[in-house]
Formats: sequence, structure tokens, C-alpha cells
Amino acid sequence: MHKSTQLIHNGHETDPVTGALGVTIYQTSTFLRRDMSKGPDSQPFDYSRGGHPTRLALEEIIAALEGGAKGYAFGSGMAAISSVFGLLSAGDHVIAAEEVYGGSLFILNTFYKRMGIETTLVDSSNPENITKALRSNTKALYLESPSNPLLKITDLSACIGIAKKAGILAIVDNTFMTPYLQRPIELGADIVVHSATKFLGGHSDVVLGLAVTATNKLGDKLHTVQNSFGAIPGPWDEWLVMRGIKTLKVRLETQQASAQRIAEWLLTHKNVTNVYYPGLAGHPDKAIHEKQASGAGAMLAFKTKTTEQALRFYEKVTLAAAAPSLGGVETIASRPVTMSNIATSAADKERLGITDTLIRLAIGLEDAEDLIADFAQALA
Repeated sequence: MHKSTQLIHNGHETDPVTGALGVTIYQTSTFLRRDMSKGPDSQPFDYSRGGHPTRLALEEIIAALEGGAKGYAFGSGMAAISSVFGLLSAGDHVIAAEEVYGGSLFILNTFYKRMGIETTLVDSSNPENITKALRSNTKALYLESPSNPLLKITDLSACIGIAKKAGILAIVDNTFMTPYLQRPIELGADIVVHSATKFLGGHSDVVLGLAVTATNKLGDKLHTVQNSFGAIPGPWDEWLVMRGIKTLKVRLETQQASAQRIAEWLLTHKNVTNVYYPGLAGHPDKAIHEKQASGAGAMLAFKTKTTEQALRFYEKVTLAAAAPSLGGVETIASRPVTMSNIATSAADKERLGITDTLIRLAIGLEDAEDLIADFAQALA
């Protein structure tokens, strides 16, 4: 099936007991042990931290959409990312793209650093940087493409190929693209992570994370971490994400078309100096992105000439919420220096180009012309 059809028809169209069109919300923490002479593995569900029918439905759906073997749901995107890094051990070394989500870098450089795991940040837009960073104790490569917040593109196939040759895990954050537009496991990734809070949930009303493994063996290891950490979501949140997934195509296609139109308009504005969007003809890695993804997505960023213009934009804009997060039905304008990348050092922000003039836009479902008119008055 096409991915758009699989968003609806994925093995969880109806409740097998009642025939209801949708997955049932099982609001329970525990399950009857049917045979007390046997252990918890003797039945499908025992205690909700280790497994839950509503959660299992979501996990099977995301695994099918990503083309993986096993899926796992967590209480947030950061819970998913942190649990994946929980597969590592003291003394291990991670290579991470320098422009992955700031929260991911923060957890690596604080909590996991204290646990004895080292991290080297590289510019992953050049795969040779990954080869140069490899050590004898390197165990994982962590990538994100397009990057957050400057929409830099990483050649996932090339970088994952280096990881495969080195015998290390290749982990990709696919939050911006979703499996509707990009499927890293098909490119060789071992694990894909999502903040389902964003486009998969799609309505800014749920916090949840997902991870998909390429193999059952790796999935079993991640399930041990999930069950041990216990950073799981509740059934209502799981149900909300499953509902959001059903409309992912129509939302993302509309948001993407608007993002393209808005990015092209921003290029013409006198107070805008840079526009970052992989759908633009001038994007340096447009061809690489088109090779590994079926669309440019709904995220873009731009820079104003002055800090004052950027701050005034947040104050004057009316159809975009000045807020963190992304992927909802409403357009959101974020300030990376004080939001997604607040934990990035001042020196690294300057080196990467994450400046006070940078504005990140997550385009919603408003009419593109209305958004342009609003942005025009906010940038005037």
C-alpha cells in the first residue's frame, strides 16, 4: 500500500471485540493473572509499564509506517531519545550531528556524560567528518535531517553506510519529516526516534515519543530499557497520537505547500537576509534531500537584518503563536536561541549561525496568503 493508505489501514482499523472503528482506550494499570503458577510472560499483558493494549496498537502502527520490526512509545520525545541512549554503556562513545535537537545534545553532554558516555559533535553534512571522529569505543551515530533549526541536510545513506562499516548503531531523529516523507530504516538506520508531540500527534494537545528498531533483537533490548525506565505514556495520549496519524497526509501536504510558498516569498522581503528551506532551488543540498525524502516538509527558518526586527516580528505577528514546539494545526514561530537551542553554548551558537535574528517557523493549516499578509505587517 501507499504510505497515505497505510496511515489508515495498518492492522488497527477496528476493535476486534466490539467492531468499533478505532482502537479502544484501556484505562487500566494492571491485568488479571490467569494462571498464578506461571510468570508474566505467560499472557500478553500483565502490568501496564511492561505492556498495554492501547500502547501496543500505536507501537505496531509506527513500526509498520517506518518499515521497522518493533516500535515503542514513551512519555515524550526526550524520553524516547534518552531511552535509546540507555542501550549504551559506560565507556562508550557517540558521534552526533552538531545540529540535532538541543535537548538531545543536552542529555548527552550532561546526564550521559556523568554516566561515562562521551560524545563528539560533527558537521554531518560532510560524511568524512564521521569517519574522522570514529574511535575504537564508538558505539553509535546520531543524526537528524533536516536539522533543527537551520534545515541542514545530511546524506543519510552515506553516513549510515559509514556506521554499518564500523559496526555501530545508526540512530536517526525523523521528527521533522515523519515516515510519510522519509523512512530512515529503508536507508539502513538501526533506530528511528520521533517526538510524536509534533506532526504525528498534529494538534498541540499531547506529549509523546516513539522509537522504532530495524530488528527484533534490537527491539527486545529497547523494550528492556522501556520497561526498566518506565517512561511510558498513558492510553489517552496514545489514542490521540493514533488519531493524529490518520490525518497526517492531508495536514502535512497542505502545510508543506504553504511552507514552499512562504519560503519563496521570504526570499523577496527587504528585511530578510537568509531563508532556510530544503524545497528552495537555492538550498545547497536540495538534491540530496530529494534523494532520501519525498517532500521538503513544513519547517523553515529565516533571519532578519537586526535583532530588533526579529523581536518585533514575535510581538506583531497574529496568525503564528510565539511558542516552542511545532507540527500542530496552527503556525508556530520559535526563537531557537532561547528555545530549542537554549542549552547550546554561545560560542557554538555563533559558529553554527544560530543567532538572535533567527526565526524558526512551523507552518500550520492557515491559508498561505493570510500568513504572508500577517508576516508582511510583522516584518514591516
